[in-house]
Amino acid sequence: MEPGQSGPIHKRVLLKISGEALVGKQGFGIDPETVGAICTQIKDIHLLGVEIAVVVGGGNIYRGLNASQRGVDRVTGDNMGMLATIINALSMMDTLEGMGCFTRVMSAINVADFAESYIRRRAVRHMEKGRLVILAGGTGNPYFSTDTAASLRAMEVGAELLIKATNVDGVYSADPKKDPSAKLYSELSYEDVLSKELRVMDLTAITLLKENRIPVRVVNIHSSDNLKKVITGEDVGTLIS
Repeated sequence: MEPGQSGPIHKRVLLKISGEALVGKQGFGIDPETVGAICTQIKDIHLLGVEIAVVVGGGNIYRGLNASQRGVDRVTGDNMGMLATIINALSMMDTLEGMGCFTRVMSAINVADFAESYIRRRAVRHMEKGRLVILAGGTGNPYFSTDTAASLRAMEVGAELLIKATNVDGVYSADPKKDPSAKLYSELSYEDVLSKELRVMDLTAITLLKENRIPVRVVNIHSSDNLKKVITGEDVGTLIS
């Protein structure tokens, strides 16, 4: 830690990164420069001594729900989406290891040639040993989003905070891309999210977090040092608690 720098206020966190956050300017797939910038932020907070598990989405490659609306069987589409999360996880693993970080990719579906099977106690042990754990495959079941997977894994590994890393500055009253007058909330309760039908996370994910009292901080992952600001207690993005 650099002289004068604040220490972390959280020991263990779950970071949820949407697949769309990896796209960059190319509009689809994985942009290496964007992944590099995100992984630099992850490395920076890891160097502060924070134990980190990452759940990554797959919407930059394939979205099962959207596919089902075009006639693809929902279970098949969701299975394809789970495979997309593994591609993203391997990309992040490669980038982080290139930065000198020790990582483990763990998957909720069996892909033994690419990743370890997710076992809660093993994931926790990896974190305790200072490894960055990247969790792929969602929950391993169709019909459940990667936001729900993030909420579930946050409970399982004992995370003190769930950080939802997005392409916008926090939770708005409406889509800021469509409504310039949309209000950015600095703080919300779980009940606010549910009653206002704010689509920051799905109903199942928010309900799990509410029942287990795990706060959520929604931030723009593309703003420099936002992860470090969250970890050191700065008021950025939107806090849901």
